[in-house]
Amino acid sequence: MSILASRSAVAAAVSLLAVPAIFAPASALACACGCGVFSVGAGTLMPDGTHGSLFVEYDFMDQSQNWAGGSRAPSGDNADKKIKTDFVTVGGQYRIATDWTVTAEVPAWNRAFTTDTGNGVDTFKHAALGDVRLMATYTGLSKDMSLGLIAGVKLPTGDHSYANFDPDTEISSGSTDVLLGAYKQGALNRDGDLAYFVQGVWDKPVDWKSNYRPGEELDVAAGVSWAGWTLAGGKATLAPVVQVIASVRAHDHGSDGHPSDSGYTRAVLAPGLELQSGPWRLFADVGVPVYQRVSGNQLTAPVLFKTLLTRSF
Repeated sequence: MSILASRSAVAAAVSLLAVPAIFAPASALACACGCGVFSVGAGTLMPDGTHGSLFVEYDFMDQSQNWAGGSRAPSGDNADKKIKTDFVTVGGQYRIATDWTVTAEVPAWNRAFTTDTGNGVDTFKHAALGDVRLMATYTGLSKDMSLGLIAGVKLPTGDHSYANFDPDTEISSGSTDVLLGAYKQGALNRDGDLAYFVQGVWDKPVDWKSNYRPGEELDVAAGVSWAGWTLAGGKATLAPVVQVIASVRAHDHGSDGHPSDSGYTRAVLAPGLELQSGPWRLFADVGVPVYQRVSGNQLTAPVLFKTLLTRSF
């Protein structure tokens, strides 16, 4: 069950898509946000009883496909052409009491956004700090810590003033969000080498800029992991996991919110592997959307990449 013991690494400041601020609100097209896809699933917010951990996570998305409704649409229907983003999150998790674990995450983004400005296609690049997330996990619902509740907040610490991005493109949403969730994990057989997990997190903005209120988002993950193979004479293990991550995001609002071109539902199949040696864990998965439906025209990513390195203590 080693995959379930991975440390928390929610790349919470992750966003999938963007729109240039040089467009007037009436003519700009929004993109399918998807930061929550990294906030649930294997390796996140499921404490295993260790005192704490430090982690660094790297995620990558290349939003290069225009979608309308439930199918791919001509790129000419969307002025936005491509959004390539690198996400790096560093953080830590610490068990402050028998039933309580706290987590802090500090993300940074590096984004390249290609769009038709009306005077030709141009690319805008921007790198900055993202929105910090602070969370607490209560594990006292079961003695083995297999059932827990999650509560936290996302703070508007990131940059949301870059001139070439619309509000839904900015590295920060500019909003303060409440995070609520839960998880359940357990064994599927007597030996305990085949395990399952289910986890969900609801992201609800409660304070925002007057011209832009991002839509709330629910992300739910369910998966199965196997204890894996023993390597290096028993000093390391390699464990596979198969998971499905479903996301539902509501429409954005406000004068810059573009509600008709925001909001989506999506399901991602994300198989992964975890390599563990002593206190070190390296987890990686590749997510492929198997279902997605968006409002209006929005850019989507055909594949999502996640890697996570954790040091427990």
